[in-house]
Amino acid sequence: MAKKKIGKKSKRRLAIFAPLSLLIIISFVFTFISYTLNITRLAKEEKELKEKLATLEVEEKDLNIEINKLKDPEYIAKYAREKYYYSKDGEYVIKYSEKDEEKKDNNEKKDYTNYIIGFGIFALLTIFIFILRRKKDK
Repeated sequence: MAKKKIGKKSKRRLAIFAPLSLLIIISFVFTFISYTLNITRLAKEEKELKEKLATLEVEEKDLNIEINKLKDPEYIAKYAREKYYYSKDGEYVIKYSEKDEEKKDNNEKKDYTNYIIGFGIFALLTIFIFILRRKKDK
C-alpha cells in the first residue's frame, strides 16, 4: 500500500480550519460550563429565597395575630404590665429576668465540673502515691 500524499492546498485548509474548529469547540465548552455554574448558583439562591419567604410568611402570621390581640384592651393592659412594668393601684412591680436564672444554672454546672475535675486529680494522685509505695516495698 502506498502512502497518500497530502497536497499544499489540503495542508493550508487544515492549517486554517483546525485552529478555527478548535477555537469554536473551546468556546462551546466554556459557554456550557459557565451556563451550568450560573444555573447551579441561581438554583441555590432560589432555595435560600424560598426558605426566607417561608420564615417571613410565618412571621407575618405571628404579627397579624399580635395585631388582633392588641385590639383587646385587657391584653394591652396585661402587655403593658409585663413589658413596661406598669402597675395598677396598690400593686408592686417585681422585676424577674430569665437571663439571671440562666446565669445561675451555668454557674452551678461550672461548680460541678470543678468538683469532678478536682476529684479526678485527687484520684490520680492517690493512685500515683499507692504505686510509688508499692515500688518501695519491693
